[in-house]
This record gives sequence, C-alpha cells and structure tokens, in this order.
Amino acid sequence: MEQLTSVNNPYIKSLVKLHDAKTRKEEKKFLVEGEHLVSEAYKSKYLDAIIYSDVKYQLDGVKNVYVNDAIIQKLSQTKTPQKVIGLCRFIENKSLKPKRFLLLDNIQDPGNLGTLLRSALGFNIDKIYLGNGTVDIYNEKVVRASQGAIFHLDFEYDNLINVIKKLTSEGVTVYGTAVTNGIELDNIKIPEKFAIILGNEGSGINKEILKLTKQNIYIKTNPKLESLNVAIAGSIILYHFSKK
Repeated sequence: MEQLTSVNNPYIKSLVKLHDAKTRKEEKKFLVEGEHLVSEAYKSKYLDAIIYSDVKYQLDGVKNVYVNDAIIQKLSQTKTPQKVIGLCRFIENKSLKPKRFLLLDNIQDPGNLGTLLRSALGFNIDKIYLGNGTVDIYNEKVVRASQGAIFHLDFEYDNLINVIKKLTSEGVTVYGTAVTNGIELDNIKIPEKFAIILGNEGSGINKEILKLTKQNIYIKTNPKLESLNVAIAGSIILYHFSKK
C-alpha cells in the first residue's frame, strides 16, 4: 500500500487531469467514485487502482493508495465525497453477434445518458452506438447515473448514418422515435434483430438520420403532456422491445 499526503503529488495531479474528456481519451483511463462503482469496476476487472482515505476499502490485485481527505476532496466531483475513488481502464467491446441495438443521436445530458445505459443493460440491449454530439460516456456524471451498468455494456462512438446503412444491410430493422408518420409503440411487431434510435433532448433525431429508418414509433400519452424526457421514453421503449 502506497501512502500519499499532498494534493500536489504528481500521481494525484495526473488523476485530476482525468476530469478532462480529452485527457481521458488520450490515457484511456477514467475515474469512478464511491464503494458501489469501485466494486462494479473491480468485479468487471477494469479497476487498475483504488485511492481511499479509509483502509476498509483496501483490495487485492490492484494498486492501493492510502490518502487523506484533502486528496479525496481534490479528486471528487461530488459535493459530499465518498472516501474511495477508483482508476479504471476504458471498457472493451464485448458482443460477438449483437442483434439488439440502441443508437443515441446527440444526447447531451449526462444524467439522461447514464439512465439510458442502465435501461439498456436492464432490457438486454447487445450494443450501443453513440453518435455525433453525444456526451462523453466516461463523464463522471454519466458513469454515476449508470450505477455501474457501463461496465457490462458494449458501446462505441460512430457516425450513425454509416451505422444505420450497415445494420440495414445486415437485416436489422431500424426504428426512429418520432410522432410524424409514427406508429404507436403497442402496435409494433418486434423483429428478432432491431435498432432503436433516440434523439437530442430538444430537437429530437437528426432529419438525415430519420430518413434512413424503417419505421418511426411513438408512445401514446395524455394529450395534456407535451413530451416525455428522452431517458424515460427510451426506457419505456426498451422495456416493450425486451418482451420479444
């Protein structure tokens, strides 16, 4: 076990830099905070180091760094920091023959993305494609909102137009989510291989992407309600499609 006491220690400074998306991408590393997320990272074998101010969090098989609360405060992105931080490697692709896809177009809110990751895991999505403008999946708020689901999913960033063309050529039915020319969710006959596209919180799915869909679907709600939050709507759709 290594012990550090200064917030200006070079190792601690290198960890702080991982709050920046560009640095995360260069280093292929990210931080998680709290016992639950650290535990998920450890069980999934993506944890490289554990930094803590309480020795009860000590773990075998990874680098252990014992620090003071000032360092935890420096590394934390929350108002009331927990006493344990994990340093993790970027997550590798897992699915060999995916059949159930989620495509995310310009989802900008970290909480929404994290919630959709939880739902994707809960409702058996095989692979997620994150399109242009979508928030960094390793953003601390995304990881926290995912509650560890991120460690069990297969995902990558790509141009969704190219992805849709490829999936369509492989016999995957691609569904947009839009009221215009849409079919109510309950009336959809769910195929074996499908992709669901969810769009930006304010503007929805890019029009060029919508042109490539097989069908648009919508959720029927009380007319008094203007719209559903994308994470809620997406979760309802994923649940419905999981019943296939």
